[in-house]
Amino acid sequence: MQDKPVSVFKYGGNAMTDNALKEQIVSILSEFVDRGHRIVVVHGGGPFIKKALADAKIESEFIDGHRQTTSEAMIHVEKALKGEVNTDLVGSFNRKGQKAVGLSGKDGRSVTAVKRKHLTKEGVEKDLGQVGDVGKIDPTLIETLLKMKYIPILTCIAADENGDDYNINADMFAGHIAGALNAERFIVMTDVDGLLEDIERPNSLMREIKVAQLSGLKDSGIIVGGMMPKVEACEIALENGAQQAIILNGTNPGQLRKLLNGSDTGTKIIKSD
Repeated sequence: MQDKPVSVFKYGGNAMTDNALKEQIVSILSEFVDRGHRIVVVHGGGPFIKKALADAKIESEFIDGHRQTTSEAMIHVEKALKGEVNTDLVGSFNRKGQKAVGLSGKDGRSVTAVKRKHLTKEGVEKDLGQVGDVGKIDPTLIETLLKMKYIPILTCIAADENGDDYNINADMFAGHIAGALNAERFIVMTDVDGLLEDIERPNSLMREIKVAQLSGLKDSGIIVGGMMPKVEACEIALENGAQQAIILNGTNPGQLRKLLNGSDTGTKIIKSD
């Protein structure tokens, strides 16, 4: 069977904390692999970080949606993301008969971070500590694993040129990975069915959008809140080499199965002409 193009799945949120749902998702993603698809899974783990910091009695402030991360907190962030969530996902895939490999951006220097310079809405620069942005991507290790039929499972931690560790927004991290791999599809699993014209009307799903339309949807207030970084991650992916992006409901495994079977689902974001 000839290998199909690469798909990058961003996995997170409520779909990670429900074990039964997680097992359904892993089963369907395993079917993608069994049908010849090459997949990469990128994950965050906000709920797990929150618990780890609470257990360690470390207070964590959010600034414009970004968790301020001290060097002490970073130790627990990495333990939660790499030691707990990543290891658990690798085990789930392996139990399905797959060959999963757990990574962070530090492995093979796949992702090099830069410290995030954050400006508040008032234009004041705030130091977020060890919160980073993606500086550059070297996809060599990920591509090598894919060629060898492994499933790379990446969490959103990377080091900078000096070896200092940073926690990076998982959506942005995933978008950069999808772009660098020239993925055929970048699939963002969230907790709604896609982009809705009106959040109060579930039947107002926008099936297909050109990337050039996104700025207008932001200006008009259709894309707001937690959907903003997911849409920005799609823009990053498309600008850097991915062919299309899809936002779908990760808490509804039926949407993933539709994708597996070649049906349209969620909101597809395509490159502009």
